[in-house]
Amino acid sequence: MNRKTLVLPAVIGLLAPVLAACGGSDGGDGGDAIVVGTTDRFTASKAAPAPLDPAYAYEVGSWNILRQTVQTLMVQPRGEGEPVPEAAEKCGFTDTGNERYACTLRDGLKFANGDPVTAADVKYSIDRARSLKADNGVAALLSTIDTVETQGEREVVFHLKTADATFPFKLSTPVAGIVNPDDYAKGELRNGFEVDGSGPYTFQAEVKDDELVKGVFTRNPNYKGSLRVNNDKVELVSFEDADAMGAALNRGDIDLMTRAMTPEQVRQLSNASDDTVDLVEMPGLEIRYLAFNTNAPEVKDKAVRQAVAQIVNRSELVSKVYGSQAEPLYSLVPATVTGHSNSFFNTYGDPSVDKAKSLLAKAGVTTPVKLTLHYTTDHYGSATELEFEELKRQLNGSGLFDVTTEGVPWDTFRPAQMKGEYEVYGLGWFPDFPDADNFLAPFFDEDNVLNSPYTNSEIRDTLIPESRREADRLSAARSVTRMQDIVAEEVPVLPLWQGKQYVAARDDITGTAYALNSSSTLQLWELGRGASG
Repeated sequence: MNRKTLVLPAVIGLLAPVLAACGGSDGGDGGDAIVVGTTDRFTASKAAPAPLDPAYAYEVGSWNILRQTVQTLMVQPRGEGEPVPEAAEKCGFTDTGNERYACTLRDGLKFANGDPVTAADVKYSIDRARSLKADNGVAALLSTIDTVETQGEREVVFHLKTADATFPFKLSTPVAGIVNPDDYAKGELRNGFEVDGSGPYTFQAEVKDDELVKGVFTRNPNYKGSLRVNNDKVELVSFEDADAMGAALNRGDIDLMTRAMTPEQVRQLSNASDDTVDLVEMPGLEIRYLAFNTNAPEVKDKAVRQAVAQIVNRSELVSKVYGSQAEPLYSLVPATVTGHSNSFFNTYGDPSVDKAKSLLAKAGVTTPVKLTLHYTTDHYGSATELEFEELKRQLNGSGLFDVTTEGVPWDTFRPAQMKGEYEVYGLGWFPDFPDADNFLAPFFDEDNVLNSPYTNSEIRDTLIPESRREADRLSAARSVTRMQDIVAEEVPVLPLWQGKQYVAARDDITGTAYALNSSSTLQLWELGRGASG
């Protein structure tokens, strides 16, 4: 195997329809468990007691556990393209207006404990997530559903409030996961780290001090779906940081490591001559951005937010912190997604202190403006601190801002951010599905993931519904571009960069090219063990 394998999107797209049809859970090679390292942290706290309940979980780490265990009607294929049936045998719109969507379950579908999976279970699961309406905004993915109807044991019909061409993608996300009513009460979340479903694996958690330190995925003998499972057991080990994870890979304690490696680790693995570890680089849709609490006195004036947008030098930020592992981003919609527009560059051009100074002067804003930029210390990797130090340097160097930075652990950061305690803060976004809608609606629709006070009636009431009516996503470009232009003008968020993603694995591990898809979905079923060298 080559030391560095680049998976090209076009190649993946060509393979996906063929590979998705393989189906079944045969093909595992037995042998020892494949051990995967991650720096994702999983904590059950008073503020977030149910990190693995499909009705609550809404971050990439938790979803990557659920995707292995809780089956969905649809699933995103290996590469890019439209979702394909998973727990369903077939699904599709049954009207011309994209407002009625029907699915037929696979015959003989069972939960891991042997109980049959029925249409009533699907309805129960979807209705439960909608009614619990978690405060992190995940239920918004199901917001276009009006009612769920069952017809017999295997037929489910979704009646939508309005046209939604992205609905098949939403049925591929864990919030639409099928759960057993015996395990998941209707009116309350399932606290802790227990997970049960009908997916390719069962799950056992090893927990210490309310934190998951290792998850063990064992092949589900009752699994029946479209995914081919190439192993019998995978262990997911959570490390405190990337250095500890890298050391474990070097010792042979783990077979593969994924997010989040440091930029330095990626550089070292790219240039190393030792061929016992292979680095796989693949396209990704991860983005990073600054968000503004538009009710906070420090940034309530649009001119302050615009001045930040006018000063930040993305190219310099990326070059100094991430090198070739990221690219400057001038919209929330990544450059590789249909509908992308460089709206921020079109609005502000190259960074300019003079233009920023003029914006603030016209608005009567006294300078320097004091701001605190908050970031999380343990959720996106150690480079986050360097990133915020560079942002501080750029803003303070203008003479127009007096910026301090403050790093906070994720289990404190996220609840505080949702309560509006930070005026400016940094977050990342790993898309639920690869469509422009999912880089806009989650931030600006009702019940958005930021709990943001910012609202724009044109985006919410006209442009989002208008975009969703277009089954041909190219035809949605006008609405999507208009949304991006509004965001650039009003700056409730400031996109910074778009990242690549990497997997490093010992050379006897197969399937690494598909270990992650572009939405950073971990696909453990793809991994196997073969001959090294």
